[in-house]
Amino acid sequence: MVVAPVRELQRKDGPPGAGGACWRQAGWLLPPLLLGLLGGWLVARRYSFWYDELFTAEMAPLPLRRLLEAVVSGEGTLGYLRDAPPSYNAPYYAVAHGWTVVTPFGADELGLRMLSLLAAIGAVGVFTRAAVRLAGPRAGVAAGLLMATNPFVVAYSAEARGYSLALLATSAAALGLARWLDGAGAALLLYGLAAAAAGLAHWYALLVVVAFGVAAVVLRRAKALPVVFVTALAILPTLAVVGTALANGVGSSGAQWIRGAGPAVPGLVLRSWGGGNVVLIVATSLAVVAGVLLRRRDDRQARLVGLLWVGLPVSVVTVAQAVRPVYVDRYLLPAVIGLALLAGLGITRLARPVAALVAVLVAVLAPSVAVSASNVGRGPREDVRAAVATVAARHRPGEPVVAAARWDALGVDHYARRDHPGLVADLSLAPAAAPTAPSLWVVRRVAGGVKGDPTRRADLDRQLADGGMRLVERHLVDGRRADVAVERWEADAGG
Repeated sequence: MVVAPVRELQRKDGPPGAGGACWRQAGWLLPPLLLGLLGGWLVARRYSFWYDELFTAEMAPLPLRRLLEAVVSGEGTLGYLRDAPPSYNAPYYAVAHGWTVVTPFGADELGLRMLSLLAAIGAVGVFTRAAVRLAGPRAGVAAGLLMATNPFVVAYSAEARGYSLALLATSAAALGLARWLDGAGAALLLYGLAAAAAGLAHWYALLVVVAFGVAAVVLRRAKALPVVFVTALAILPTLAVVGTALANGVGSSGAQWIRGAGPAVPGLVLRSWGGGNVVLIVATSLAVVAGVLLRRRDDRQARLVGLLWVGLPVSVVTVAQAVRPVYVDRYLLPAVIGLALLAGLGITRLARPVAALVAVLVAVLAPSVAVSASNVGRGPREDVRAAVATVAARHRPGEPVVAAARWDALGVDHYARRDHPGLVADLSLAPAAAPTAPSLWVVRRVAGGVKGDPTRRADLDRQLADGGMRLVERHLVDGRRADVAVERWEADAGG
C-alpha cells in the first residue's frame, strides 16, 4: 500500500517503452552536469575571497585540536577577531580541513571553492533522485533542472562556505524520507545520518529536518513514529554545538549585522531565488502555484513535502522576526529548494504532452540560466586581494598599512601574508590609536550607500586628522557588493 502511489506515478509520468526507462535511469544526471558547468565556470574565475570566505581560509588550515579548543573556549584564533570564534560553523571548518589534507587542493580560492562545488553537484544529483522518487521522472528531472540553473544555488555552489554541504545533506535527507515513504529498506538510516549532517553543516537546516518529520506524520500518522524518533536524534548533535556556543558566552555575537526584515521574509526569499530577475520570479511563482493548486491524487506526497520543505522554515523565520532580526537569505538556502520541487510539479501539470512540457520548462529555465551566467562576469563581492596588491605596488618599507576596521583586517592580513610578505612587518591590524608616521596606507571597505564618498569621516579618519595627517590619495577597487578603498595619508606640512 505504501509503494503503490509512487510506482504508479512513475509508470504514468515516464515516457513509454525503452525511452521511458532511459529517462528514469539517466535523466537525473543532466541537472548535476548542468550545475557543474555553471558553477565550474564561476569557480574558474578565482575571484577574491570576501569576509566569510576569508574566515574559512583562516580556519581550514588549523589543526583539529586547535579548532576544538577555540569552539570550547569561545575565543577566536586571530588577535583582532578574539570575540569571533569558529563556533556554529566549526563542523564545516573541520570538513574543509580534511579536504585540504586528503586532496592536492589548498585553502585558496580554487581549493576551498572546489569543495563547495563538488558538494553542490552532489546535492543536485541527490535532490533530483529524491524528487523523481516523490513526484515521478518528469517532475523530478524538471525540479532538478530548476535547482541546477537557479542563480541563488549557482552563486553559493562557488563560495567557500558550508551552504553546499547543507544542500547535499538536506537533499540526502529528502531522499531518505522519499525511500521511507516508498517502503525501501535502510531508508531511516540514510535519513537520520543526512538529517544530522544537515544541521551540522548549517543549523538553520534543522528547520527543514523538522519539516520532513512533520511531513512524515501528516502522511503516515502513527506509522511515522520511527521517523519522529530519528528526527529527534538527528537534531541532538547540532543542539550540542549551539549549546556550547551559548554556554561559553558566544551566543549571538557576530550577528549584530543582521537587519530586520519584518513580515517581508517570504517575498525576500522569492527575490533571492530569482536573483532579483522579475521574469524568473514570475515564472517560478506561476509554476509553484500550479504545483500547489493543480492537484492529482498521485502527487499528494510530493506536494505536501514540497510545501513543508519551504513553507515551515520560512514561516518560522518570519514569525521570529517579530522578536529579533534572524533572516539572512543564504541561511534559508536548504529550505528554498523546496520551491524547485513544487515548480517541477507545476510545470508537468501545466504541460502534459512532451513538446509542451519542454517548451514550458525552457521558458522557465531560460531566464534562470541567463541570470546565473550574467553573475559570472559581475566580479567578486569585494576585491580585497586587488586592494592589497595596489598597496604593495606603491608601499615603501616603514609605511604603516592600516586596516580601518576588524572586518577589513582579515582580508589585509590574509592577502599580505599569502601574496605580499613584504607588507607584513608594516601591518597595523587592530590599532588602539592611529599609528604615527610621515605617511601611511589605509584599507577599508566602502558600502552602505556611501560608495566612493571621500568625505565620509570614520573614527580612524578623525584620529588621523587630529594627529596632523591628511588624505592625499584615494583609489577604489570595484566589487559586486562593496568597493574597497585604498587611501594614502601624509603628515600635514603646515600642521
